[in-house]
Amino acid sequence: MKVVVVVGGVGGARFLLGVKAALGLPPIGEAGSPHEVTALVNTGDDVWLHGLRICPDLDTCMYTLGGGIDTERGWGHAGETWTVKAELEAYGAEPTWFGLGDKDIATHLIRSRMLRAGYPLSAVTEALCDRWRPGVRLLPMTDDRVETHVVVDDPDEPGRRKALHFQEWWVRYRAELPAHSIVPVGADESTPAPGVLEAIEQADAVLLAPSNPVVSIGTVLAVPGVREALRKTEAGIVGVSPIIGRKPVRGMADACLTAIGVETSAEGVGRHYGSRQTSDEGLLDGWLVQKGESVDVPGVAVCPVPLLMSDVEATAKMARVALELSGVDVD
Repeated sequence: MKVVVVVGGVGGARFLLGVKAALGLPPIGEAGSPHEVTALVNTGDDVWLHGLRICPDLDTCMYTLGGGIDTERGWGHAGETWTVKAELEAYGAEPTWFGLGDKDIATHLIRSRMLRAGYPLSAVTEALCDRWRPGVRLLPMTDDRVETHVVVDDPDEPGRRKALHFQEWWVRYRAELPAHSIVPVGADESTPAPGVLEAIEQADAVLLAPSNPVVSIGTVLAVPGVREALRKTEAGIVGVSPIIGRKPVRGMADACLTAIGVETSAEGVGRHYGSRQTSDEGLLDGWLVQKGESVDVPGVAVCPVPLLMSDVEATAKMARVALELSGVDVD
């Protein structure tokens, strides 16, 4: 079976653990198997800091599936130390609001060196995964530079607006500055990374992880050709709601949804993705929502299940339902 999963960072990485388990694969690491899981990963959060190229979502997926993630934070290395961060702050080197751990810096050094040598991000990611062996093919959505920016009221100059890199809005300001717009800069001129369109075309099932619908899933969909490939694939496409009640399961997705005029609810996000059957732009055949919620997404099979990814077993049960709803037999 070939399964494609469109993902962001923490939530996407945890969902991938469940997908692997649902297919009988070890959640962490790799093992011989007839099944192939390909993750199409958002790179709009990527940023250059201190001369290093940071790819938060790719690294979170790689560390999580490779057994090196800090499980309490959900991101970064386990057993991390912060000596370099403290030294940078002592020098007054900006930005001080984004912390890079000592172990994490090694990953960024290797990536940055390879990028400067001319290797594309997809090849760099493959090389990094040679160490971590995540058991999933991690594909950046594109090898081109795409960075999400957020237009807000300038906190330093009332009456004016300014564009912030998504990381500054998310990490420094905790998405508390109301967003007037969110733009994946460079996406419209980008092309899918090698293997992305082929993976979608050859998939037996496509799953949209419970990642941020705007700045994770939405950014992947902004790469020309990706949405079109998803609409054409013969595989069933099933999404998992990142919203329970009217609150995000994790993070500040509500601030992102408000910025694009979408209601923060499972129904709102489901209708935002739309149906492949009833909409010219829609993507979904199935939609998983929290058990007990009544949700109507025209043209989409809505299935209530427990959505909290409390552990791998719970996530695997959810992933199994998603795969079955897509039309494949996972037994």
